[in-house]
Amino acid sequence: MADVAQRAGVSSQTVSRVSNGHPGVIGSTREQVLTAMRELGYRPNSAARALRYGQFNTIGVILHGLSTTGNSNTVEAIATQAAAEGYAITLIPVDTPTQDNVLGAFTRMGELAVDAVIVFMEIHLLDAGSVALPPGVHVVVVDSDAGDRYPVVDTDQAGGARRAVSHLLDLGHATVWHVAGPESSYASERRARAWRTVLEDAGRPVPPPLRGDWSADSGYAAGLALAEEPQCTAVFAANDQMALGLLRAFHERGRAVPGDISVVGFDDIPDAAHFIPPLTTVHQDFAEVGRRSVQEVLRQIREHDVPRSGTDIVSTRLTVRNSTAPPRGPA
Repeated sequence: MADVAQRAGVSSQTVSRVSNGHPGVIGSTREQVLTAMRELGYRPNSAARALRYGQFNTIGVILHGLSTTGNSNTVEAIATQAAAEGYAITLIPVDTPTQDNVLGAFTRMGELAVDAVIVFMEIHLLDAGSVALPPGVHVVVVDSDAGDRYPVVDTDQAGGARRAVSHLLDLGHATVWHVAGPESSYASERRARAWRTVLEDAGRPVPPPLRGDWSADSGYAAGLALAEEPQCTAVFAANDQMALGLLRAFHERGRAVPGDISVVGFDDIPDAAHFIPPLTTVHQDFAEVGRRSVQEVLRQIREHDVPRSGTDIVSTRLTVRNSTAPPRGPA
């Protein structure tokens, strides 16, 4: 900074004002300083500035399950929205979501110096209250339950599942089978609970659910079992990848979709419209979840506010394509 000041013929304080975007510098002087910075290759020290002003312009993201379609899309949206606001993100994945691992991730975030943290867990970890997050940290929780401690941004999981099951019942199917996600998944539990509730409220039989792990392979295995169930005419899969596995299994076993069995997924991934047949599915707005998550942590930072409890629900919608139809013959 002293070298820049000498080259531009100004004080170090003036260089600091230009470097920090202070408005109280006349245009010609500002240009002299900027020219000197370019000539000398000077760049402001962001770490020193952060220590001085107590802000790092970085948002930490702690998550489990980066490989799943929904999670990766939401993280991309978080990064995009953060960049638009002048923030970077620091990502720490948690392979095994235990209390110690999550607390360890928060410790690492503290060492990396972030202004806020978005905790992206689809598990029951926070719901159980077993993880005490560090006091004073700006926090938003995505796809989990933080009780009354932290704000949550989430998709309307239950509403989307209800629309999927009601759609199949409205087509005339006697009941709807379900391929659920992992038991540890908070989203999977809510979708399965909504599936069961719709059937019970309609007075329909509730078939035993099959359990998958979000992968197409697990959907394929479930499909092979369901293909042997003559009473199965409709299936709600907890995500599109498992629905894809179902479609393959039914094809191999000679069960036409939607002629013999209707299939509905959840997520509305870009490829869903190109499955054979194109998949009826519940659309999730991952970009909106990411945008609202960033907006909430920035609100806390800018207003010097403690986290507010409550859940911000992002709506879903049913996208009807060619994988669903009325059952053949009497329902």
